[in-house]
Amino acid sequence: MMEQQTPWALVTGASGSIGQAISRALASAGVPLYLHYNQSADKLAPILQLCQDLGVPVQTLQADLRDPDQINRMFQHIQVPPLLLVNNASADHVGLFTDVSVPLFDEMVALNIRSSFLITQQALPAMLRERYGRIVNITSVWGMTGGSCEVLYSLTKGALNTFTKALAKEMAPNGITVNAVAPGAIQGGMMERFSPDEVEAIADEIPANRLGRPEEVAAVVRFLLSRDASYLTGQIVSPNGGWYT
Repeated sequence: MMEQQTPWALVTGASGSIGQAISRALASAGVPLYLHYNQSADKLAPILQLCQDLGVPVQTLQADLRDPDQINRMFQHIQVPPLLLVNNASADHVGLFTDVSVPLFDEMVALNIRSSFLITQQALPAMLRERYGRIVNITSVWGMTGGSCEVLYSLTKGALNTFTKALAKEMAPNGITVNAVAPGAIQGGMMERFSPDEVEAIADEIPANRLGRPEEVAAVVRFLLSRDASYLTGQIVSPNGGWYT
């Protein structure tokens, strides 16, 4: 690998609550950032300000990741290839399995599985040239255990967990690690659909007696992206407060 003190990182879905936390953690560590978003550019403002304050290079990238052509165009705007990749962008779905339509199925697979697959394909050539790279896929505890009324979401996250394990084996001889972070119930984001009483009931089921914080997920991601994590690959790390072990 050629000398490169601080590789660039690409974070997809950087405008979401976990994406923002990951981006803040990386910016605070001085990591140059490509921040992807689709519609919520305003939510990136605090991260951009933090990068400016710290003197950390940053570039925003807009794309609808359900569209392979937009993924290709996004990479055309990247000048310094990222050696750190966080596939975080995704959508969830809550509802009965029997109500899942073919268009919904195709949309969820396109965003939650295919986009990570295609983005990783685009990022890998530079990592292979440098014989160094860190890939972290953000999945879900439901991808490990399955969730009632979240069958489609569980399916997509389970597929991404398997993708992680398989690609890790293929890339290990090249100095590239591939891991997944599978959060449990985390404040904000997908949990905002629940009422305070429902959130309290969920927290009561968790041995830690609380929901996780996005910053706690980001801390795991930051470690997996570090040079210290060079012998950790093909793992599904699940910050979930002991909810599922």
